[in-house]
Amino acid sequence: MGEIKVLGAFASFYAYRVEWALLHKGVKYEYIDEDLKNKSPLLLKCNPVHKKVPVLLHGEKPIAESLVILEYIDDTWKENPLLPQDPLERAKARFWAKFADEKCYSSIRTAFRSEGKDQEKALEESLEALKILEEELKGKEFFGGESVGFVDLVVGWIPHWLPLFEEVFGFKLLDANTFPSLHAWGDRFLNVPFIKEKLPPSDKLLVIFTNVRKGWLNK
Repeated sequence: MGEIKVLGAFASFYAYRVEWALLHKGVKYEYIDEDLKNKSPLLLKCNPVHKKVPVLLHGEKPIAESLVILEYIDDTWKENPLLPQDPLERAKARFWAKFADEKCYSSIRTAFRSEGKDQEKALEESLEALKILEEELKGKEFFGGESVGFVDLVVGWIPHWLPLFEEVFGFKLLDANTFPSLHAWGDRFLNVPFIKEKLPPSDKLLVIFTNVRKGWLNK
């Protein structure tokens, strides 16, 4: 079906989504790590619009944007489906994936990049978004039901990346008492074998996030 390559970056959880999906499907691929400060001609050629990772190369065909790539992978390799077969359930999964990116991560990212009242507002919005995810997850092993699915991969940054964000920026969002379902899900998710084998080392991420924070504060 053609050679598979993933253009990613070490700290990008968007890229890890793609790798997790391929590992879940049992698809062999080559990973190419991009220096986002000095983007390669290959990345600029494959994603000329956004010039971002991740990009999936399937033979000579480039596919950009992580959510789009996940659906492409699910449509191309049928083993271990990520999305449900039922059209309504598929629509719901797409809704929650979009919510997680546009409301949950977006507000948390704003909180990390702001100060004062702007930060307080962003933190309130972050907590509200996490509460909505908490409610959606109640009574389930995973967002996908009994096994990892599309939404789990999309929000998979929460249990590994978020605690490091919290450590660097000095505030707590994902409290186990406030979000018991999310906390328990995070433990299960990180112990799924194909997830566990493909996580960036926390100590290296901490260095990167610390430097990112210094850069934001100096602007």
